[in-house]
Amino acid sequence: MVTIKEIAKECNVSVATVSNILNGRPKVGAETKERVMEAIRRSGYQPNYVARGLRKMKTNMIGIIAEDINQFSTPAIMEGIMEYCEEKKYRTMIQNLRLYARWGDRWYENESAYRSVMEPVMREMLSIKVDGLLYVAGHARVIRFFETATQIPAVVAYAYTRSPHTPVVVIDDEKGAYDMTKYLLAMGHRKIGVLAGREDNIHTRNRLRGHQRALSEEKIPYEPGRVFYGDWEKTSGYRLADSLLREGVTAVFCMNDKMAGGLYAYFREHGIRVGEDISVTGFDNQELTEYCDPELTTMQIDLPGIGAKAADILLEILESEAEQKPKDIFEFSVPCQLIERKSVRRITP
Repeated sequence: MVTIKEIAKECNVSVATVSNILNGRPKVGAETKERVMEAIRRSGYQPNYVARGLRKMKTNMIGIIAEDINQFSTPAIMEGIMEYCEEKKYRTMIQNLRLYARWGDRWYENESAYRSVMEPVMREMLSIKVDGLLYVAGHARVIRFFETATQIPAVVAYAYTRSPHTPVVVIDDEKGAYDMTKYLLAMGHRKIGVLAGREDNIHTRNRLRGHQRALSEEKIPYEPGRVFYGDWEKTSGYRLADSLLREGVTAVFCMNDKMAGGLYAYFREHGIRVGEDISVTGFDNQELTEYCDPELTTMQIDLPGIGAKAADILLEILESEAEQKPKDIFEFSVPCQLIERKSVRRITP
């Protein structure tokens, strides 16, 4: 491995001069800078960030722990994190726990299985001296791992904690569902069915609360019999389609796009035209929405924004060295955006 001393000797300059050039400091002549940079390119020199961190007690390295990068939300959140860190001259180290790949949805309450994967990763992050940690969850739930303070600052994205030490950045699920319901009401619909996710899920509860609030503001009674609980997958949308139809609904608010896709499949098989005979909306704005016929009206989650906000909070903590604020001030909700397409018909109530 080429060292900074060897670069300095080759260019007949001091080690400090090479260091200044690598760190973008001024007061180095253009000719000298070009000569040193050419030697660096030719030699393939790479800075030793760990050694630098040990000297400075700061590595400018952020650890990212993802529960599973195959979750639809995770890549976009990580992209938001990495873009923000790159702009701020921080490097990132990624660890993928692969929790869903290992155990599907059977690990949520299995704390010992979870810790058997999480704790070695935490030790590794500490061993390489990352300055801070960003934890990217696969779905919203309360994560107990952060109930006690970690040895380094940490921020959780896409989930909650009960910790006063760990800030969280989440979706504004309630406002997103409220906005979608208000949109359907404005389009003339009064008999609105809801295809919800798992009943015990935080996303489900928050979105149902937003739906209820929108109905209440318009003085429209909330009908629990028009709410059907699926499992976030297309098959549950298909399975529950007939039950929704029997309730006489004119529109269905689906709490994710996959379940809306199940409705589309059932309606198509039974000659029911989405956007004409019945209206359907989704949530998430996954890629599949543009391929639905007609294209699906849905709610877009700002996943890169969640990642960027989580990184912003963490770097602010690191760079200010301020004590973290209490959790009731340190919980951030990122708003959603309504994407109007062609799956909702305006009707006369």
